[in-house]
Amino acid sequence: MAFYASFGTVLLLLAVTAPTALLFGLGGAIAARARFFMLRWFGKGYIAIVRGVPDIAFFLFFVIALDQGIEFLRHKVKCPDWSEPVRQGSEFLVCDIAKMPLSSSPQWVHEIYGFWLAVFTFAIVFGAFAANVLFGAMQAVPRAQLETAEAYGMTPRQTFWRILMPQMWIYALPGLSNLWMVLIKATPLLFLLGVEDIVYWARDLGASKTARFTDYPHGDWRMWYFLALLIFYLLFTRVSEIALARITKRLSHGQATVDGEAQRKAGSAA
Repeated sequence: MAFYASFGTVLLLLAVTAPTALLFGLGGAIAARARFFMLRWFGKGYIAIVRGVPDIAFFLFFVIALDQGIEFLRHKVKCPDWSEPVRQGSEFLVCDIAKMPLSSSPQWVHEIYGFWLAVFTFAIVFGAFAANVLFGAMQAVPRAQLETAEAYGMTPRQTFWRILMPQMWIYALPGLSNLWMVLIKATPLLFLLGVEDIVYWARDLGASKTARFTDYPHGDWRMWYFLALLIFYLLFTRVSEIALARITKRLSHGQATVDGEAQRKAGSAA
């Protein structure tokens, strides 16, 4: 049952991470276009640095650093009389009540904590890629559209939200579609973050001998479990392709793009 539930964990991760990463990306793209130098530097630095680090290295390093950072702050607040150094060689030692989560916490608390660490990490990584896509899409909107808005007396803020934002999505959608597919394929990295996902359970249940399931002995079934995962991912990506194609068709309506022009001609012929 935990194996079946892990499919829900993956789908929930995608459902939460995708909009969160999109918000990170939108914020990064807006910052990269800002007139204020420091904000523009921050946006472009976020895009360049996170995109330049291999995903697996970022997942392994950032999660450990974030987890230890939270525990260190809790340690300073809850254990002010602690005399020993927190960092002792490769060991990171804090008082027991500063642990996140506490060792006495039930298993579901540990799993939820690991899940939200995973969501935050995925959102930061894929948010940087989304920011790069959105920044390019904003640059692709015809300058004449913005100049016309300015000629009608719109403020820069009105031009951004009423002209630039609605039109840039059609230019961003191809890149965001690819990013969605990459995000789907990246979900097996969840097991590196301590989340018991479908890859974790396929490897654990499919092994010939495991201490947890001695009452159900069987041979090495990992090939069949991973074959089920292959079918799941292929079906999911196919459904995603159909949904994204419909979104593209809807956003292309009335736009000065190839798809938009084809729709206009089809409507005229009808």
